[in-house]
Amino acid sequence: MASKYNYQPHPHVETRKTRGPATSRNVHKGKTQVNTRLAKFNNILGFRITKSIGTMWAAYIFCALSLVSLPSVITSGNAVTIVAWIAQTFLQLVLLPIIIVGQNIQAESSDARAIATYEDAGAILEESKEIQNHLATQDQALSELIDKVGVLEAKLLAGQNQKGTSQAKD
Repeated sequence: MASKYNYQPHPHVETRKTRGPATSRNVHKGKTQVNTRLAKFNNILGFRITKSIGTMWAAYIFCALSLVSLPSVITSGNAVTIVAWIAQTFLQLVLLPIIIVGQNIQAESSDARAIATYEDAGAILEESKEIQNHLATQDQALSELIDKVGVLEAKLLAGQNQKGTSQAKD
């Protein structure tokens, strides 16, 4: 008796192997919404600017740059000008790169989680394949046992029929 179950892997399995984990690098690598040279250029330019601005060194430079105008703001003595300098110059200029640094750290954490999930899914997939192999082996062993039981049952029935016919003759 052959196994009634025929394992067929999901088509996504092969796609998953070639695509890899959904990290920010893999998602944006060479993929643009509009696949034009201008879109690719804009993506590359935006990525490079973000990478260079999103550092603590840029935050330090922007802090120093904003402090250049601080003496003239303080000597003005105007409270509105001082508040405007803090809000529009210092906070915006210094916080921008710091926020980008934080986002980069979060993206790295997200990528690490995506890779871990991808590897976990791969391990589960391999374990599932092993379970399928184990079940196929069990199906074969059960088929052999069923065949042996069938042979034994046939022998028992044949033996009982012989006893029944020999007792009937007596």
